[in-house]
Order: sequence, then structure tokens, then C-alpha cells
Amino acid sequence: MALVKKEQLLSTLDKIVSTPILVVGDLILDRYVWGRVDRISPEAPVPVVEVLKTEDRLGGAGNVVRNLATIGAKPTVVGLIGNDEDGLGLLQLFKEIGADTAGIVVDTGRPTTVKTRVIAHSQQIVRIDREKKGGDSPEACKRMCAALEARIEKNRAVILSDYGKGAVSQSVLDFLHAASTDHRLGLSGRPLFVDPHGTNYSNYRSMSVAKPNRKEAETATGKSISSVQDAFDAADILMKRWNSEMMVVTLGEDGMIVKQAGEEKGVHLETMAQEVFDVSGAGDTVTALFTAALAVGSSPTTAGVLANIAAGIVVSEVGTVAVDIERLRAHVSRWGEA
Repeated sequence: MALVKKEQLLSTLDKIVSTPILVVGDLILDRYVWGRVDRISPEAPVPVVEVLKTEDRLGGAGNVVRNLATIGAKPTVVGLIGNDEDGLGLLQLFKEIGADTAGIVVDTGRPTTVKTRVIAHSQQIVRIDREKKGGDSPEACKRMCAALEARIEKNRAVILSDYGKGAVSQSVLDFLHAASTDHRLGLSGRPLFVDPHGTNYSNYRSMSVAKPNRKEAETATGKSISSVQDAFDAADILMKRWNSEMMVVTLGEDGMIVKQAGEEKGVHLETMAQEVFDVSGAGDTVTALFTAALAVGSSPTTAGVLANIAAGIVVSEVGTVAVDIERLRAHVSRWGEA
């Protein structure tokens, strides 16, 4: 028997349309250099890539924003960019999808984070990163917290997308903790969904939902996860450590588990992927869909199934992509069929 009826999933998608959701975190410009390889360089044993096209996409927290926009939600962004052309490029990409960018802070002391991936014949050959981790100015952190304060009440949910690049400072974490303590954030009202990163494992506290992947959960708990029960055990540990109301642990080809504090049993959802070409960005898709579903009052199981279906779609594509609402509806309509 299906855990959720497809009518519930489709109804949830309808409710998500125009739902305002706030995303705070590390903004990254994903640059893709697409080409082909016909020979090896005479200078070194490396392939020579003939460039066919270059494409810029929203990465990091920006990919969460893009996923929210493509499923019809109304995303608002708070984060940091540098005073450079790549920062302007990010702003343009956000504006093209209709995201509210007034909360984005320009930090003159850092470059915009850029990840350049060189891809030939559907395979990534090399990745080149330009970034400055941490060390953000107190003024930039102060402005980010002010941007959050001005926007938190206007949104139905808040997503903290931590990629360890420095935007998720102690000041930001303290602000969100205070908002949770004041009951402005919480699972029963305005959920705070945290996509964690190792740089802040010791700093997280008071959140509605946390979503580590298998490796992150292993690192955070110091315990190996080789079974679904291991994942549930890790979830229990992290819920207590981070004072989280719910834990979602993504397990790659083994799907994901959803466990709520105080409940004896959780839910294991098997993967929906038919073919896996590229897992980059799948976690952001889960974050966006799960949060949006919770924001409109769906159950954790409904949110998990919807997020799992969406993730199964994006891993079948090359590069960081966002799930298209019509394609998602089509997959949901077929969900549960033999």
C-alpha cells in the first residue's frame, strides 16, 4: 500500500504555488564549460577540451532558490556576494527566476564564490573553485541579520543552506536560534529547515528540520551508517545534539529516512531514481520540496515522498538542475503505478 495517495501529492503541489519561502546561505555561481575531447595535450598527459559553450547557473543556496521558483513558490534570498562581475551575474540569474534579491549583501572583502566545471562527453573532467571561506566582516554579518529580521515574518518557512563558505556565520546562527526560542520559527508554525555543513556541526541548535546526507551524519555522530536502522540511530543522536524537531537523512541509492522527535518509528523512503547520471544538486531539490510541502501544512511523509520523487528526476540529468513543475506533476501522476 502506498504511503501517500497521489491526490495528496498533487494537492500539495497546488498549494505550494505562490507560497513565500526565505532562503539564507552561501550563494555560489556554478559555471559549466561544455566541450569535447579529441586528443591529449603534448605538454602534459591531460585531455585538450575544445569549448563548445559556457553556461552559468545558480549554485549553493541559489540552487535551492531556483528549485523553489521552478515549483511555483515565491523565494526570497539572503546571502553574500562580492563586488564583482560574477556577483552581478548571480543577481541577474535570481531576477530571471523572479526571486526577491533585496536581502543580498555585497561584501567588498570577498569575491563571489564561483565553481567552474569542465564537462566533455557527459563527464566532468575538472572543477576549478574561486572562493574565500569565512572571515566575513562584522558589518556584512550585521547586515545579513538585519535582512533576516526584516523578512522572516513575511515568509511561511526559512531554509538555511550551509555550504561552509562563510555566509552562515555565528551571528546568523544566533539570530535563528533566538527566533526559534521566541517561537517565530518552529515545525508547527514557520519551519526552519537546515541543510548542514561540517564547519558548523558544533554550532547548530534549535531547528525544525535538519537534513544531513549519509556522510555528513556519519561525520557529525562519529558512527558508521551501513543500514537503515543505523540512519535512524544517527537521526536520534543528532536530534538531541542539535535540538531538532525532525531529522531527514538522505542515503543516496538507499533513499532517505524521516524521523520526528518523540516518535518511536520513522519512515524509510526508497529512492525514486531510474537512472543516475549526476547527483550534484539533488540535496538542494530535497531541501526545497520538503520545506515547501511542510510550509503548506503537509505531513512529513507527504513531504518526503514528494522530495524523493523530485530528487529522482534531477539525478537523471548532467549538472546542477532544478526540477520542472510540469515534469514533477507527470511523475507524481504516475507514482504508485506498477
